[in-house]
Formats: sequence, structure tokens, C-alpha cells
Amino acid sequence: MINFKEKVSDALSAVIEELSKEEIDNLVETPPSFDMGDYAFPVFRLAKTYKKAPNLIAEDIKEKLGDNEYFEKIENAGPYVNFFVNKEKLLETVYKDIEDKGEMYGSSDMGKGKNVIVEFSSPNIAKPMHIGHIRSTVIGNALYHIFKHLGYNTIAINHLGDYGTQFGMLIAAYKLWGDREAIEKNPIDELLDLYVRYNKLQELDPAARDTARDWFKKLEQGDEEATEIWTWMKQLSIVEFEKVYDMLGIKYDSYKGEAFYSDKMPAVIEEIKEKNIGKMDDGAYIVDLKPYNLTPLIIVKSNGTTTYATRDIAAARYRKKTYDFYKNIYVVASEQNLHFQQWKQVLKLMGDEWADDCIHVNFGLISLKDGALSTRQGRVLKLEDVLNKAIEKTRDIIEKRNPNLENKDEVAKMVGTGAIVFQELFNQRIKDYVFDWDKTLSFEGETGPYAQYTYARCKSLIDKNGGFDPSKVDFDLVKDEAYEILKYVYDLPRTIVMAMEKYEAFYITRNIIDIAKAFNKYYAANQIITDDEKLTNSRLAIVDITQKAIKVGMNLIGVQTPDRM
Repeated sequence: MINFKEKVSDALSAVIEELSKEEIDNLVETPPSFDMGDYAFPVFRLAKTYKKAPNLIAEDIKEKLGDNEYFEKIENAGPYVNFFVNKEKLLETVYKDIEDKGEMYGSSDMGKGKNVIVEFSSPNIAKPMHIGHIRSTVIGNALYHIFKHLGYNTIAINHLGDYGTQFGMLIAAYKLWGDREAIEKNPIDELLDLYVRYNKLQELDPAARDTARDWFKKLEQGDEEATEIWTWMKQLSIVEFEKVYDMLGIKYDSYKGEAFYSDKMPAVIEEIKEKNIGKMDDGAYIVDLKPYNLTPLIIVKSNGTTTYATRDIAAARYRKKTYDFYKNIYVVASEQNLHFQQWKQVLKLMGDEWADDCIHVNFGLISLKDGALSTRQGRVLKLEDVLNKAIEKTRDIIEKRNPNLENKDEVAKMVGTGAIVFQELFNQRIKDYVFDWDKTLSFEGETGPYAQYTYARCKSLIDKNGGFDPSKVDFDLVKDEAYEILKYVYDLPRTIVMAMEKYEAFYITRNIIDIAKAFNKYYAANQIITDDEKLTNSRLAIVDITQKAIKVGMNLIGVQTPDRM
């Protein structure tokens, strides 16, 4: 594909000796409006050298540049030199690249030979996956696909919360009130009920807290009964979790949770002691991080049990040894910012130079209209229920709008789950928000269903005409009317790289909506199938570019695109 920004830098470096090509390239901007050109070069840096007003410098540079085959025109506007891309070359390069690559459009080999781990979702076993888990789950899945698209060897890890005092609580609760048969029939609800009941018991009877801690200590020490109950609860939980992952089309390479690293922690603790990094403090073994403006990190509690920070250190070291990762990405809520800063600092103190390759991709919290989510109090909105309700509502809409649609259930699943995923990824991940059914399941405006409908419309137009003949495409007929679409499709590969660099899938969702809006505007203004065979084929080529670009973008964020809606 033609790199038009590079062509701008090439042209400018030929007439500006005072700046290197790299410096020029860093200064080239994308104007806020198409009317101002496709690229702009500000000349302020040259004012002192040329001893002229910026507008006069821009005028001189424009005159020196002359004509250029890659640009329809080059203009000076105040202190800027503006470049307008040759629309026919733009169309040709986009069409050729997207036709050649198809669903791999925007892909590259930039990550060849580099391993990237993406840890995401990571629910606690024996508890329901609630709406709060949607963020880590879909952000992580999108990053997994984005890195993979750019040639990285990507590994998806579900670091299950399957260890810690809470499991001592669950074992203690099961020993008091558990009904094995009832739990196997309805695992998550029954286990959640035990968890909530035991929390209430602890508030009334402090001794219950000690009992829970004792059971977890037994689990850490390999007690046969504790291990059997814990293993059974974990297996039941994974089966339930996978129902949700199947609905979202998510697959994992590893389900290694916290417990996997239990036998790897003694070596970590011993090394911290050998390197004299930690110290005893009120019965606990800690690493004092005050010199780094951080609170102390507990390595071993006063009762002899470990912490999940210790397990995270062991896990990071295991992953480095096993995968020799380029990046080890953790998609975890912003409330864990301090935790990640602490254990990464401990890794550095232990001499692990790769600690900064462990990346915390944080995100804002989600709450309900009537308050925050709380598993302890039993106030949860199950993710499976959210997805099922979205599918159900979509099915009702299909019955009203297109009752004869084939595969209604399949389409309802694609569109319903797609609506949830797309909304989650449409805004910057760091923002907190309140979950609202009406907003989440809206099928108007900048939504997943809107993008999916645009894709389906494109497929329908091409099928209605029986396809199109590429040999009868005349780009000169459509280059002006389809320019806005082409610009957004041309930007998609750059947007994918930006999403990877900033760990922000919302760049892609915004680009998808821009393409969809531009196409629907084009569709409203132009008859696609006409009596003119060449014009019809040319416009269908634009339709084909659009549907392929939307599909690429949607695939990257984990949303399917139905051919009919």
C-alpha cells in the first residue's frame, strides 16, 4: 500500500535542507477536516532559520514543491503547507491491498518472533462471572487479536482466582452447610450462597474467620480433604465459565490460575531473603518500598500463608522462563494499580531487568444504577444473564423487522452479544461507567448493530447483483464520491497499530463507525446498481471495500458479522 505520509516527507525533505527527513516526518500532521487536506506540514520550526513570517515560508515551500503525482494539489494556508492525496491513487492502493489481503488487511509481520502474553478475564472460581468481568474479558480478547494480527505470537491466559483465604471460607462453609448434589445441579449459585452466608457468619463470630484461614493453610499444605473439595469446586466453575466464553467466541491457551504457582513461591521467598530485600514486620514478612514512594508489600502473612502478590511474582518469573515474552500484558481494573506497581518494583529489586515488560492495562470500574457490585453481599448481575437478555431482545427485534430471516437464532446471538462487546470497546477503557440496559442494548447510533447492519447491507447489494466484475471497474467514476470511505479504510491499518501501541481497542471501534457512517452517506446519495454496467461495477467495488474493512475491524474486537439481518 502507498504510504502517502512518507511521500509527503520525501517531497518536503527534497526542498528543506535544514531539517532531517525524520524531523519532517514527526512534524507532519493530519488536519481536523478533509477540506484542509489529508496531510499538513507546519513551518514554525523554520521561522528563525529563514527569518520570515511563517505564512511566507509556507508559500515559498509550496512553490518549490511543484507538482507531485501522489497529490492532486498542494496548497499553503497560513503557516501550513497542505497536501491533498491523489484520489485515484488512493482508491487503487486501498482496493488492491484489501482485495489481496481480505480479512488480513492491515496485518503485518512487525511482531514476528516475539511472544506476547495477554492475561484477561481471570474470574474467581466458585463465584459467578458478573457484568464487572465484561471489561477485562473483551478488552483482553481484543488485544489478543490485535497483537496476533500484527504478527506477534500471542498467548491468551486466564489467570483464575483459585487460591487465597476466600477458598478457606468456601471450604469451611461447605463443611457447615454444603449439599454436594445441590451444588452440582446449580454450581455457581449454590457456591455463591455459601460464600455470602459465611461472610455474614464472620461478622457475627470472629472465630469463623480463623476457621477459614486454617482451611486455606491446610490447602496450601496439601491437605487431602481440602484439596479434594477445592479441585471439585474449580472444575465445576470452569465448566460454567466456558458457557460465557463460548457465547463470546473466546478461547484460551492456558487456564493456569494462582494455585499453579503455589509450589513456585518458596523459591521466590527464599531469593528475597537471600538478597536481603525483605524484613519481618509484626509477624509478617514484607518488602519495604518507601524509597520508591510505595507502601510495603506483604510476601508472607503473619499466619504463614502467602499473598496473591507473591503468586504474581512467581507467575511472572515462570512466564519469562517458559515463554521468554516480549510483553506480558495484564488486563486488570485500575483499582489494582498500586498492586502492580509494588510487585513490579520487587521484581526489579530481585534483578529482573525485564520487569517493565510486564504491562498493566488498566480500565475504569463498572457499577449498577442502584450501587456498586458486591459479591460478598450477593449483589451481582450475571454476565451470562446480560448476554442472554441481549440475545432475547435482538430476537424480538428480528421478529418485528425481518420475520422471514434465515438463521434467526444465530443472527440474534451475533448481534446481541456484539452489542454488549462493541459498547464496552467504544470508549476509552480508563473511564468508569454505570451499566444501563437501555443504552447497552440500543440499536441506533454508534453501536455494534449499526456496524453489523452496514456490513449486511453491503453483502446484500453485492449478492443482489450477482457479484461484480473487477475488470469493469473504472476508479475515475467513483474516486470523488467515495473519497470519505476510502480515507477511513486507508486509515484502518494505521489505526490497528495505534490500538496495539496504546492498548486501546476503541481506536478500532471508532474507525469502524467512521467507515459505516461514510458508507451509509454514500449509499443515500448514490444508486449502487444502475443501468450503466461500468458504473455499477465501480460502485460495487466501493461496497466490497467497505464490507471487507468492517469485517476486519469487527474480527479484531471479537464481534461477528452476519451476512443478513
